[in-house]
Amino acid sequence: MSQHAICTEDEIKSLVDTFYTTVRQDALLGPIFNGHIQDWDTHLNKLVDFWCAILLGSRRFSGTPMPKHIALPDLSAELFEHWLSLFHQTLAEQPNRALQAQAELMAGKIANSLWMGYQMHRQPEELPTGLAFA
Repeated sequence: MSQHAICTEDEIKSLVDTFYTTVRQDALLGPIFNGHIQDWDTHLNKLVDFWCAILLGSRRFSGTPMPKHIALPDLSAELFEHWLSLFHQTLAEQPNRALQAQAELMAGKIANSLWMGYQMHRQPEELPTGLAFA
């Protein structure tokens, strides 16, 4: 780990793997994720790249998460908040407090951004609302 990095890529991979194991088994989120992701290995690798870009400044991630989320039917603030709650629980188990703090901050911003974009696309005539605890 470089002297300025808050975590290692291995720590991010562990976080992503642990979190999405929980998500896949979750009664609310599992059916949504499992119903739309055909190749979990590829998806997890993309998520590691995403979080490495966010937390380490790597440039490996390429993709546009917003259109993929907008395409999903029947998402709600409660689902995004539940995702955040599970993410916070997973982060609380991480020994690296710098990783925990930065990932919590970024996850809230990302979830809120995706939720706002989802609402603006699905209901362009209505003012979007933010998440309760993003």
